Amino acid sequence: MKALLFDVFGTVVDWHTSVAREVRSMCGPDVDSVAFADRWRSLYQPAMEEVRSGRRPFTRLDVLHLESLRLVLSEFGVRLHDNDVDVLNRSWHRLDPWPDSIPGLTRLRTEFIIAPLSNGNVSLLLDMAKNAGLPWDAILGAEPVQAYKPMPEAYLRTADLLDLEPSECMMVAAHNSDLAAAAGCGFATAFVARPLEHGPSQTTDLTAEAEWTHSVDSIDSLATRLGC
Repeated sequence: MKALLFDVFGTVVDWHTSVAREVRSMCGPDVDSVAFADRWRSLYQPAMEEVRSGRRPFTRLDVLHLESLRLVLSEFGVRLHDNDVDVLNRSWHRLDPWPDSIPGLTRLRTEFIIAPLSNGNVSLLLDMAKNAGLPWDAILGAEPVQAYKPMPEAYLRTADLLDLEPSECMMVAAHNSDLAAAAGCGFATAFVARPLEHGPSQTTDLTAEAEWTHSVDSIDSLATRLGC
């Protein structure tokens, strides 16, 4: 194993708490910030599916997020100035890491290449890394390979960018579907349980749903498992 490639939203960073906090700050106390964040996130996969299906050319996630945000603002009856809409949209650039993420990544980096394999665009992931202190070796993911997960191209082209075989890469994610797609491309897999990704009422991805290469409760635990 030479490279560990990470899902980011939910696996490395706590998007739910971070986005809800920024919604509350920008939209005021009368808006249900948790419901707003959940609704915004619910439009994530449908927006990318328009690209995956070929109905739309590759479009950066920032643009897809902005389109979804305008819809959610309308649904919740919230009016913001255009500049404030842009500031709120960039909340995805400022997500807080889970407490174990930076210590775990720092340990893993001593033995492996570590990089995001995320659907986030490059500027989003770079800003997030700077803001949160994520010690990536490279910024990879959907935009460099022009394919959104779980398309096979997202995984295979990322391995190729690193001049590695898929078998030399491990996908690390809190989402069983992401790991299943990566495994189908020949990647090793590591499930990191994040039972609070969607808040205390989460019902999905609570446990590993297959015999992944590793199944752990934190990135720090993965580092221990891998001898770092």
